[in-house]
Amino acid sequence: MSDNNNKGSGWKKIAALELAAMLALGGALSWSLFLRDDGGSEKTVPVNAGAPASSQEETEPDVRTRAVIEKNETFYQLSGKKILYNDSSLGEVFLPVYEDVPAFSHDRDSITTRNGYSFYRENGRTTSAAGIDISEFQGDIDWQKVKAAGIDFVIVRVGIRTYGGGDIMEDKNYKKNISGAIDAGLHVGAYFFSQATSAEEAIEEADMLIDAVKPYDITYPLIFDWEIISGDDARTDTVSVDTLADCCVAFCERVKSAGYTPMIYQNKNTSMMKLDIQRLKDYPFWLAEYNTKPTYYYDFQIWQYASDGYVPGIEGDVDMNISFRDYSKPGAPLLTADKPAEKPAETTTTAVSTTVSSTTTAETTAATATTTKKAD
Repeated sequence: MSDNNNKGSGWKKIAALELAAMLALGGALSWSLFLRDDGGSEKTVPVNAGAPASSQEETEPDVRTRAVIEKNETFYQLSGKKILYNDSSLGEVFLPVYEDVPAFSHDRDSITTRNGYSFYRENGRTTSAAGIDISEFQGDIDWQKVKAAGIDFVIVRVGIRTYGGGDIMEDKNYKKNISGAIDAGLHVGAYFFSQATSAEEAIEEADMLIDAVKPYDITYPLIFDWEIISGDDARTDTVSVDTLADCCVAFCERVKSAGYTPMIYQNKNTSMMKLDIQRLKDYPFWLAEYNTKPTYYYDFQIWQYASDGYVPGIEGDVDMNISFRDYSKPGAPLLTADKPAEKPAETTTTAVSTTVSSTTTAETTAATATTTKKAD
């Protein structure tokens, strides 16, 4: 019996020595990884990581930061006011107003619409830029005619993620649309139609967009256009509020780290019911609301006011926009009436030409749009 006790004691000593050796080895390995990774956290991701050595330049690599996604509980500051709007199912509904999310900063009564063109006017002058957004569905575009019609900027679709399989695809006309618009003298931005279901997919979409526009002089924002698919099953049907906000932040921070201005596109209802606008309030916003005047409560910098517009040089309908800021200048200053408005180009139509110093080319086109369309 004592012999068995001695054997048991020996096995215990061996087991203790093995455990001590394993703990020492694990500690050394952890310290090695800590030193190698500088704390073990991934702070940046080189764009050209994994690329063949021959394709990498000798200069510093293009480094894009990965967004930090805060997961802490957010507390919302309410103003005590409420927003009333009509819902197709419930009729009039209301939401509380967020105190620290800026309200619309312009006077809605200063927005005027004439023959399908909207303008923002202050002190008798137009202080908005006229724009369109296009994709391959507009076909071949005569950009010189678009410019002559008074369009100041265009936002070009560069790519999409399919809502079924989640594949990323290029817009087949984006290269010639960007080149043609720039050659005609328009300011250009770009957007990606997203169906991202995670922050990682949103970063993938941002990288595709950034890489696609690198060869061009992009002066307007790069835009995250995440949309709900109606009438069919989509991979984004179950995306949560928090996940959508994560996608927006990840995309915008990726774009910002590459040196471009990020922006989020969304329609009024989805913005009110699905977007966590308190988390996203620091990013420029492009509102889609088809109306003669916007009713969206919070601030926005570009307004898509119609999807059935007509612009010379484009066959069929086109989305119409106005911008309240000049994104072609550093800091994207507000367009103001401090300086004289640009004298419009003379327009030859069968209607009487409207040429005054306080009228933009877009307004001249709007004043004669009906006759011009018939004569074209």
